[in-house]
Amino acid sequence: MTALEIEGDVILFDDGLFLPAIVGVAEREKIPTEKGMNSLGALPDVEYLEKRGLQGKVRALLISHAHLDHVGAVPYNAYRYRADIVGTPFTMEVLKILMEDNGQSINNRIVPVKLNSSYNIKGKSGNYRAEFINMTHSTIQSSAIAVHTPKGIVMYANDYKLDNSPTFGEKPNYKRLRELSKSGVKVLIINSLYAPKEIKTPSEKVAKTLLEDVLFGTENRNSAIIVSTFSSHIARLKTISEFGLRLNREVIFIGRSLNKYITAAKNIGQAGFMKKVRMYSYRRQVEKALGRVNRNRSRYLVVCTGHQGEPGSILDRLARDELPLKLKKDDHIIFSSQTIPSPINEETKAQLEKKLKKHHVRIFDNAHVSGHGAREDLRDFISLVKPKHIIPAHGDLKKTSAGVSLAEEMGYKSGKNVHLMGDLKSLEVK
Repeated sequence: MTALEIEGDVILFDDGLFLPAIVGVAEREKIPTEKGMNSLGALPDVEYLEKRGLQGKVRALLISHAHLDHVGAVPYNAYRYRADIVGTPFTMEVLKILMEDNGQSINNRIVPVKLNSSYNIKGKSGNYRAEFINMTHSTIQSSAIAVHTPKGIVMYANDYKLDNSPTFGEKPNYKRLRELSKSGVKVLIINSLYAPKEIKTPSEKVAKTLLEDVLFGTENRNSAIIVSTFSSHIARLKTISEFGLRLNREVIFIGRSLNKYITAAKNIGQAGFMKKVRMYSYRRQVEKALGRVNRNRSRYLVVCTGHQGEPGSILDRLARDELPLKLKKDDHIIFSSQTIPSPINEETKAQLEKKLKKHHVRIFDNAHVSGHGAREDLRDFISLVKPKHIIPAHGDLKKTSAGVSLAEEMGYKSGKNVHLMGDLKSLEVK
């Protein structure tokens, strides 16, 4: 969560969960309470706003996209603010489904805003306009948010990549970003997660090619094919389903978190590919479906949850031999994902692979490209927007420091117009 304070008004960007603290929660029956989430260290430290007397000054909570580390804490924190929750239609639909599935509710108004359009915020000191600018990322309808204030434009670009060949949706709205640069962007808060990587993040079409090579370039006629990817990656799920049909296999999606995101996409008319896909999420449905796969494994392609090794996920239970589909020698397990870089995820993924190898399956890892812009995307974004001030965000000190060093390469000066920030730190920009 990031707070923008302007003369007695506060606008919040994002309200996410710290995912490493809750590995596997999405597949459990019981979702932790606010107290439980706080004990896990999973929620933003909103007491900071209370201590500064800012809680009652929050005018809007703007959500950039539908990933849990950006929207997942809203059901736990929204009651603190008399403010609308605002985001793109898919993002707001995901929020509603998360709450419904977990038996949660909020009194705040949930406001969907179309990509490349605006939401007006009424403040004590004046009015503000928040633009949701189309960006590419690893979930659909992701946005950079530009808040027009009397003091200038504050842009929040967290998360994004500059994909000029997306497989779903439009490429970034470069035209609008150029227009805003001419108007003058006072502050740019920008993702620096991959700032140390001296590359341009490959397009999603590269991931499509990697998957195609695995699925059509290996012998799999008599093998079970099981693919695991991020449940929110609608573009990737569309690609996998299309390839499954090309293989003359019936495509089935299995898992509760997959069901949540697919339902959200369906509700806003963004899941046409699901007309030829079967979805199972309840225990009995899952067991019956996997029983059919076990009896005729060459007829199906299974997409399931568990690519991070999350305890209780479908892939974890398959590896433990707890489901009717019994893994056999030369079955194909495809990870169309990468391990989220944290010690917990790396350990759970390693344990999963160890269990899978006992079944002598073939493992195809990292048939994937990231949704996060790397160093050269970051350079291009800064060149495009030309902000007066830059705040590298979304990463540990090593990553945000790399964002600072890049800005310095481009002529910015640390402490003057590029700022190294940390949790609970504040910055005054005049």
